[in-house]
Amino acid sequence: MLSGTAPQQLSGAWKIMLLGDGSPTRHLSLLTGKQVKIKLIAMESENQLEDTAPIEVKELELPLLRRQVWIQCDSHTLAWAESWWNKQEAETHLKNKEQPIWESLTKGRSEIFREVDGLSLVNALWLENEFNFIGPFWSRHYRFFRNKKELTVIREVFNPALEEWLGTTSRQSNH
Repeated sequence: MLSGTAPQQLSGAWKIMLLGDGSPTRHLSLLTGKQVKIKLIAMESENQLEDTAPIEVKELELPLLRRQVWIQCDSHTLAWAESWWNKQEAETHLKNKEQPIWESLTKGRSEIFREVDGLSLVNALWLENEFNFIGPFWSRHYRFFRNKKELTVIREVFNPALEEWLGTTSRQSNH
């Protein structure tokens, strides 16, 4: 992912959304012209790491906290996201649990570096139900660093409804 290469079926706009180091919540707001809202699903201690969690989560100091949200503009759910945090870091940086992470982290204007670690297509019935589309769905995971130290690992899954603004893309799971 660091090279910036992506599957050929992605338009330039999708490549920026999936591989760029900008804020996806900011991009969604700019694309739709609407305010992005976060609907908190869960935020709780993560005692046992799931097999499906990105490998980079193991780099975070224990104990861990896992946060899951729907990312919405108006009545449209445009993405689902989950993030893993060291519990103390989460308490420091996520004061407003209903606020996008980017807003929470940049309030103090401190430097943050984002590194995209993976891009994939995912299938899940619960995502199909919320997005009102049949999968697979484009997903990415990345880390935020502050002072050269891993701060959080984030995974996002995007609703194909974004094709209205980003152009169509093939979501064939065999690519």
